[in-house]
Amino acid sequence: MAVPSPESRAALRILVYSDDPRTREQVRLALGRRIHPELPELTYDEVATGAMVIRRMDEGGFDLVILDGEATPVGGMGIAKQLKDEIADCPPILVLTGRPDDAWLASWSRAEAAVPHPIDPIRLADAVVSLLRPGA
Repeated sequence: MAVPSPESRAALRILVYSDDPRTREQVRLALGRRIHPELPELTYDEVATGAMVIRRMDEGGFDLVILDGEATPVGGMGIAKQLKDEIADCPPILVLTGRPDDAWLASWSRAEAAVPHPIDPIRLADAVVSLLRPGA
């Protein structure tokens, strides 16, 4: 059986949450439209409130969720924990932490990956590819 090319597969949907529009933009710019040759194109849904994250996740259809752990008033780590507790087939979650030492908090939240602020495009891309690649 032939494996479909990345171009023929549906785009991967990424939900990006931060109360800061610059952080959302940094994520989008760091990842771009095509992050890896084995993956289809990426599309982004950006939200600025915790309530909207929950609403969009209830609608479903996301392949990855990126949550800003430094967002206010609702931080991404608390949202990550809630999503993992409440959604049976929750997609992988990556949390943007305030500093590298906060990775243990991301682990508590049950996020599969954590990348610290300031956003390093290479580090973010590596983490996202590891979460999205087939068989990863």
